[in-house]
Amino acid sequence: MKRSILSGLVVITIISVTVGCKTRKAAVVAPPVKPVEKVSNKRVETVKLLASKDISYNTLSLKGKADLDINGDSHGVSINIRIKKDQKIWASVTAFAGIEAARVLLTPDSIFVLNKLQSTYLAKPFSYLQTYAGASINFSILQSILSGNTNAAFMAEPALLELENGVWVSNGVLNTVNFKLLFNTLLKSKELNIADGRTGNKLNVIYDGYQNVDQALFPSVLNLNATTRGRKFNVGLTFSKIERNVTVDFPFSVPKRFELIK
Repeated sequence: MKRSILSGLVVITIISVTVGCKTRKAAVVAPPVKPVEKVSNKRVETVKLLASKDISYNTLSLKGKADLDINGDSHGVSINIRIKKDQKIWASVTAFAGIEAARVLLTPDSIFVLNKLQSTYLAKPFSYLQTYAGASINFSILQSILSGNTNAAFMAEPALLELENGVWVSNGVLNTVNFKLLFNTLLKSKELNIADGRTGNKLNVIYDGYQNVDQALFPSVLNLNATTRGRKFNVGLTFSKIERNVTVDFPFSVPKRFELIK
């Protein structure tokens, strides 16, 4: 992979996870919109109701496929994502007949990436990712984006939380970032739009294929589209195995022969 593709993989893998299922389950279809049926007209109650639909977890393990398109350069890969809540996000990208191409480890303050195809590695502060996704995107928000959970930063005042065409929408500004989060009639995330007014970077996430797993709903399909620094990144994630609160490890070591990318 070239350096630009590696940087793209960092963004796509991290921005592009919780809950136990061994096989792909049928998607839960959102019921039709009923504009006349309001869940609540009180903000605090509505925020609590939407947050009650979040998936609780200590650890997550996701396996599936990813279709990547970086500036028109397409790749089909397998992806394995593991999360320890509020501490680590780990991902392994496998391509080329089962050969591991890249491995990522993200913490609240650091990013580490192994490019196994070119024997190079990247070690950066979390702010490296923020140059792509916006300075307001922290580790907590990133976890929410990947899981489809709500986040206090997108739900708190002065953001507007109101019904639009029968579904809840949260719309506001977080520092330099404009955001709009749309929910479906299952009261789960349907679409998230983020635009950084300072850099012009944009991110669109569409959630689909919700599965009823262990009495909770999780999106088995995520479609992400990002524009950053004049480049376009598109990824379609489809998870076939989703587990929560299982024992997971986060193997990450840099071989001595690997060269540091500065």
